[in-house]
Amino acid sequence: MQQLIWNQLDKKDKSKALERPTAISDPTITNTVRDILQAVLEEGDAALSRFTSKFDGVTPTQLKVPETELQAAWQTLPALDQAALRQAKTNIEKFHKVQYPEPIVQKIMPGLVCRREARAIDSVGLYVPGGSAPLVSTVLMLAIPAKIAGVARRVLVTPPTKTDGIDLRILAAAYLCGITEVFQVGGAQAIAALAYGTTSVPKVAKIFGPGNAWVAAAKSLVSAVAGGPAIDLPAGPSEVLVLADSQADPSFVAADLLSQAEHDPLSQVICVCDSERFADQLQIEITAQLATLPRQKIAAAALQNGRILITEDRNQMIEIANSYAPEHLIVQLENPSQIVPDIRNAGSIFLGPWTPESVGDYASGTNHTLPTFGAARAYSGVCVESFMKYVSIQELTRDGLAALGPVVQRLATMEGLEAHKRAISVRLAPETIS
Repeated sequence: MQQLIWNQLDKKDKSKALERPTAISDPTITNTVRDILQAVLEEGDAALSRFTSKFDGVTPTQLKVPETELQAAWQTLPALDQAALRQAKTNIEKFHKVQYPEPIVQKIMPGLVCRREARAIDSVGLYVPGGSAPLVSTVLMLAIPAKIAGVARRVLVTPPTKTDGIDLRILAAAYLCGITEVFQVGGAQAIAALAYGTTSVPKVAKIFGPGNAWVAAAKSLVSAVAGGPAIDLPAGPSEVLVLADSQADPSFVAADLLSQAEHDPLSQVICVCDSERFADQLQIEITAQLATLPRQKIAAAALQNGRILITEDRNQMIEIANSYAPEHLIVQLENPSQIVPDIRNAGSIFLGPWTPESVGDYASGTNHTLPTFGAARAYSGVCVESFMKYVSIQELTRDGLAALGPVVQRLATMEGLEAHKRAISVRLAPETIS
């Protein structure tokens, strides 16, 4: 990992030190994704089969997985795996159930009451990455809050493996979470299917889930089309930023960095520390731990985009964290909770030496579908409210309208909208009095 002393960098170099890998915005990716989207729009299932064969090396005989296979997958899962999934589900449900929004009712003035009520989105698409790392945890993180929110139609898409279709662990998790519609299609073509609908795959109102650069580009493109689906948040390759002082254990920090680096060659890992001595110790630990990782090549590639930034004090650390706006922020500082009020931009925060990012990925209860690429400056991670929208309601009595009406009439006159003004006056005319 590149090692830099923050105070020796000028403004341009500081900005460069916090740059993400650029492949996600590569125009060749965008152009390829556009072609895939258009093909699925025009050809439907035929295009899905063709792209699945091309990119995943398998042509499924049917896109939809029968419900009986979901239950069978659960039954074949080892007992310890079932127990782990159940415990994770319980924790995630506990944290997400309390997120369900209560209605707001407010008396604005005599004769006028305004309300806000939540409504579940009718249908959602849940994208679950598969391939070399079948993300069983993502099934839980998306399916559980969707069900709590009350979404009636929850559609899961995930790429098949070359030999056995969808990984049985993903099917088992889907069964546990009450998902009945599962389709073996991944990549940009899966996003297209959810956005446009095909003979097999239903069109949905909102698409959720993490993915690679192609999936991220597809989500962005379909959501930008008029009438297209909404998306959960801008997301790309995973990332983590660790704040560490002299009290931190270099082996813990190295493990946290590598846990993100093994996701994807485009993942980015950054450590912000307060001494060159710690930085040197960390480099040694990373090298030692990397040597024994099964996904060593992927992690090593990601480390090429990694940084170790050496700062003077906590204020600089906080400044860097807020500027970078990480998906995951790990705080391995003395009294870590003290800096939480100063952190404005982060997807999820992990405090202290005994809180590795892995717990949030799987089973602490918080959601691991989080904004990346700096989107944490404006976006939150997935929660129950992500699967809902709000309806505002207002009700006036005649006395309420008599009190508020002159204000509305005056504002309508200011805007030159006579019909708006008349909608008030026709109601307040003497002959309408009952």
